[in-house]
Amino acid sequence: MAGDLLDAIEFLRCDGDALLKRFVRAHRGAVHAELRFEVVYSQSSTADNGEARHSTESEEAFLGVSVWVAASARSGANSQCVAAGQGGCEISRLARDSRKLAAAINAALGDAYDRARVSAREKASLLAHPGRESLGAIRWSAGAPSPIRDDVPAIYRRDPRALDPDELKKLCREASAAVKGLGPQIAFNWVGATSELRHEIFVSSDGSVISQGFAFSQGDCYVVAQDGGGGHQESYDTIGQQRGLECLAEGYRSELMPNPDLQTFAIELAQEARELTAAPLLKPPDHEVTVVTDPHFNALVAHEIVGHPCEADRALKMEAAYAGRSWFLRSLHDSEAGRRVASPMLSACSDPGLDGYGQYRYDHEGTPGRRVMHFERGVFRDFLNSRATAAVLGVSPNGSARAADARYVPLIRMSNTFFMPGERSPAEIIGEIGRGYYVCGSRIPSIAESRENFRISARRVYEIEHGRLGRLFRSGSVTSDSKRFFMNVDAVGNDLRLIAIPNCGKGQPMQVKRMSNGGPTLRSRARLAGG
Repeated sequence: MAGDLLDAIEFLRCDGDALLKRFVRAHRGAVHAELRFEVVYSQSSTADNGEARHSTESEEAFLGVSVWVAASARSGANSQCVAAGQGGCEISRLARDSRKLAAAINAALGDAYDRARVSAREKASLLAHPGRESLGAIRWSAGAPSPIRDDVPAIYRRDPRALDPDELKKLCREASAAVKGLGPQIAFNWVGATSELRHEIFVSSDGSVISQGFAFSQGDCYVVAQDGGGGHQESYDTIGQQRGLECLAEGYRSELMPNPDLQTFAIELAQEARELTAAPLLKPPDHEVTVVTDPHFNALVAHEIVGHPCEADRALKMEAAYAGRSWFLRSLHDSEAGRRVASPMLSACSDPGLDGYGQYRYDHEGTPGRRVMHFERGVFRDFLNSRATAAVLGVSPNGSARAADARYVPLIRMSNTFFMPGERSPAEIIGEIGRGYYVCGSRIPSIAESRENFRISARRVYEIEHGRLGRLFRSGSVTSDSKRFFMNVDAVGNDLRLIAIPNCGKGQPMQVKRMSNGGPTLRSRARLAGG
């Protein structure tokens, strides 16, 4: 069954660019076309309180196309404005027949062409009015990438399509049973595991043919613990790799994003939850304090306060109506680019080339991914962009446009976004503090509309006294103005870690993507609040 759908990838690898070229030649004004096709095979299983509950197995295929059409702009001789139209759908069984697949692609291209023609005409009409030149009269060649042909295989030791579903069930059931066996303080537990294989192909009328494979394995655990004294704790966390199921069955060792096996992960989370039930609630000080934040907590800071506001579509107000704006760009003439936004000790970047949950070689516009520096020694440098937003900002595309699957229009998304490491050990950073707090793990963010300030809750907060960790508290959070928090960073650890983020949502309709975020231990100043 899986091989039948994967045969569609081979058909498009051989004939896809010719199909697109024929369409462009046959349609007046069409200057470029692109096709994305994707096959997704997935197995998942869950267990709670030591009993197997739900299992699923699915195989799906998705199709997406884009067509660019040029129309004459009345504002100047020999000028053109180019507009795009998109279309997409779930195609699944039709993709097993190459003739039906080709017919579906041509139908989608026709719909996208009609949308692009209307957009191009409207854009040309707007350009006829004085003062509308900022809309840009551009030729397609200004935004087209050079043709690329490449084949990027998925990484796995065991093919996710060959797994016995009972193995996934057993993995979850045994992990959940082990958590239940910790004792009556564990009131409830839930464990889930997913193994997935994705094959994508990107084809363009200019000759690009890019095939990419991705294997994902993900483990999730949710625990409710309570004690006789009224203490109550709910904890949830995720581990994941771009690998086969072996990384959950046996664990995975890596420098940046290691994980234990699923059962060890679940037990460790449950033991932490049980310990927190006996910990007192944090009574926050009424003044700013020294805080040391661990890599897990900093993963959420990097995600919410650096990653999202560095997405150029958000910064350019394309998401303002439903997802907010960016504190890095108020207008095209008022940006933080080249200005200091953080301590000289702090640098941050996005890098899809690192081994993490957000790893890829090419984005869904066929642009090679590359490291993008957001902060460089405290100075803001660059946004994540697509071809369209790069043209607005007057920069080169950096390979950051990706969709949840091929039927959706690509949006600008984080890859592996993190604070870069320093040279000091966490113990040394903590050892210099007379009185402060060590903030570990992350739970829930509450973020301002432009991400200019935040409140992020932690899983654990320790008191620091005379350079040593003291009492453990639960239900604490850090709240600060974003720039003030970054400017106050005075120590950066050497313990960089990436954390798997399984469910970052963006767009309308909503698209959910996997990525990695993280950083090393950081020391700054902030106010604390209750959980």
